[in-house]
Amino acid sequence: MTMISLGGSIGTGLFLASGGAIHSAGPGGALLAYALIGIMVYFLMTSLGEMATHMPVSGTFSTYATRFVDPSLGFALGWNYWYNWAITIAAELSAATLIMKFWFPDSPSVLWSGLFLLLMVGLNLLAVKGYGESEYWFAMIKIVTVIVFIALGLLMVVGIWRGEAAGFRNLTDNPFPAGFLAILGVFMAAGFSFQGTELIGVTAGESENPRENIPKAIKTIFWRILLFYILAILIIGLLIPHTEEQLASSDISTSPFTIIFEKAGLSIAASVMNAVILTSVLSAGNSGMYASTRMLWVLAKDGKAPRFLAGLNKRGVPVAALLVTAALGLFAFLASFFGDGVVYVWLLNASGMSGFIVWLGIAISHYRFRRAYAAQGRDLNDLAYRAKWFPAGPLIAMALCAVVIVGQFVGALNDGAVDWGYIIASYIGIPLFLAIFLGHKWKHRTRMLKLSECKLDPEE
Repeated sequence: MTMISLGGSIGTGLFLASGGAIHSAGPGGALLAYALIGIMVYFLMTSLGEMATHMPVSGTFSTYATRFVDPSLGFALGWNYWYNWAITIAAELSAATLIMKFWFPDSPSVLWSGLFLLLMVGLNLLAVKGYGESEYWFAMIKIVTVIVFIALGLLMVVGIWRGEAAGFRNLTDNPFPAGFLAILGVFMAAGFSFQGTELIGVTAGESENPRENIPKAIKTIFWRILLFYILAILIIGLLIPHTEEQLASSDISTSPFTIIFEKAGLSIAASVMNAVILTSVLSAGNSGMYASTRMLWVLAKDGKAPRFLAGLNKRGVPVAALLVTAALGLFAFLASFFGDGVVYVWLLNASGMSGFIVWLGIAISHYRFRRAYAAQGRDLNDLAYRAKWFPAGPLIAMALCAVVIVGQFVGALNDGAVDWGYIIASYIGIPLFLAIFLGHKWKHRTRMLKLSECKLDPEE
């Protein structure tokens, strides 16, 4: 479970987007943004850990919001999360084809997208063990790459590797060159980089002994992720000036990891990093397939989606939900071949915002869970795992999540002008979520549950 969460959060956000963050906000600004987002993720993971150890179920976000807040919120979060990851599958298929064309420039895109989709579906058909084993090895490749990068970078900073020491000049001379607004703008990129850590909650219902394994994973995951991100960004900021235009590029050949490996004298850096980023893309797609399939199955089981999606095969795999999810991912990918792909781009932007909506839902659900637990006269000592810093933790997470969402607006400001197209594309996920939430509320006349009405036991 620890490796799945590590693998889910270490990906293109670190390998590619970190360079753009340093270019925009400077080395100090990027470090500050990622550190604050790391704190928010810590509180979210401890909140999720407390609920998941007490009530380990697949499709956690939908179930917890339904039981502790409002059935309409649970309904909307479930469909929001399914849609988020299903569209992410399409995005990863697109990315995988681009990566393969690095080696095979004249090959057809449909060939690679079809092969990778079949691979993802096949791994998920092998029951949860198949998913877990594949994610373990995907994560291992990424973690080894980051450790080698950090070790090599530190040797270059102090001058042991490749001659003159780079030192701390880039960080100390001008750590915040673009000011507060630039740091706020980097918040969204930092948040995207950490998305995937919540997968530990999705896997809780199918893990062995979740009451012991989830707390262990929660305790180790945050510090390892934060250490990897903070050290990697520190090294990039020290070795590459923030004014370097290559940092702003999303091209794999100009990944900050590739640039520093090449500075270290590793001539095959571009091909190696291309292969590592390919495993990141496949890992994200594989995780997306697993998470969205389980969420759709839970929605069907709870009567919130067509009943035929609630079936399981003898290995416990929701095959119908898996095939429907794969079909949506493929459909969204194929949509990019028609016209200029405007619909696909909008869907992708909407799915990006939905990840932060899920995080808000986790914080709200935990806040309500703990209040209901106390209101119903239960002893906190009976909890298998208790989140520290309550109620400050979930409240801080809510506030930082709101700052990230508002911070996206900064990206639409260009020399005093407002890019309304950018704003609509960035925030389209919010009205989509509200439409599902309000539509369900209008149809079923639901209301926020009283604390005494919250169902705190799995069997209720």
